Amino acid sequence: MESSRGVVLITGASAGLGEEMARQFAALGYDLALCARRVDRLETLRAELTGTRVSVKALDVTDDEAVFTVFREFAAEFGRIDRVIVNAGLGKGAPLGTGRPDANRDTARVNFLGALAQMEAACEIFRAQKRGHLVVVSSMSALRGMRKSMTTYAATKAGVAALAEGLRSERIPGVDVSVVYPGYIRSEMNAHVQQRTRFMVDTETGVRAMVAAIEKRRARAYVPAWPWVPIGVAMRVLPLSVVRRMA
Repeated sequence: MESSRGVVLITGASAGLGEEMARQFAALGYDLALCARRVDRLETLRAELTGTRVSVKALDVTDDEAVFTVFREFAAEFGRIDRVIVNAGLGKGAPLGTGRPDANRDTARVNFLGALAQMEAACEIFRAQKRGHLVVVSSMSALRGMRKSMTTYAATKAGVAALAEGLRSERIPGVDVSVVYPGYIRSEMNAHVQQRTRFMVDTETGVRAMVAAIEKRRARAYVPAWPWVPIGVAMRVLPLSVVRRMA
């Protein structure tokens, strides 16, 4: 059985943006390779996604060896991987120097080192295939240094965006590289944030904008476009004192 659209591998697919991306890509006719730590939730999602081929595997992205093993197993199972979405992430953190280096270290390990392993494994497959689409989920917070509990998180998201830009500059034959910068999209990661946060959209709406940008293979996409495109432009040029009030 082969999908007419291709095979999409999504990490962190057991909840939040990854889970909803799986639903929306399945609706578009893609086969899915889904991985996350909580395999029970992946099994529940697989049962929901009828009409398309779905494979699920347990994966902790901080385990480099496991990342390569799982990606290779998916590629062998499907015969190819057309798109890898580096989505798995962690949102905890604390102001530096306040006694919680463990929280910041965990976030850095998952969001940067884990993403690096995923990008290595994806590019290994794409180089062998001579084609593929690498998608990195960053954040609007990556555009400038953020304060307090967001400092490390924003830095990791800036780091993965820089990795992706370097790959794009390399111009690997047949390989497209996209970075998606979500604004405020409701997810499990930000469930503790007040529901009335300005510009917050529901998961389905936000992910629909992400999927549309990914399908267009855009090199860089601020999503949803309104209001994040103009905010993104402003964040790059405004003084840090102004950006501080926006975060």
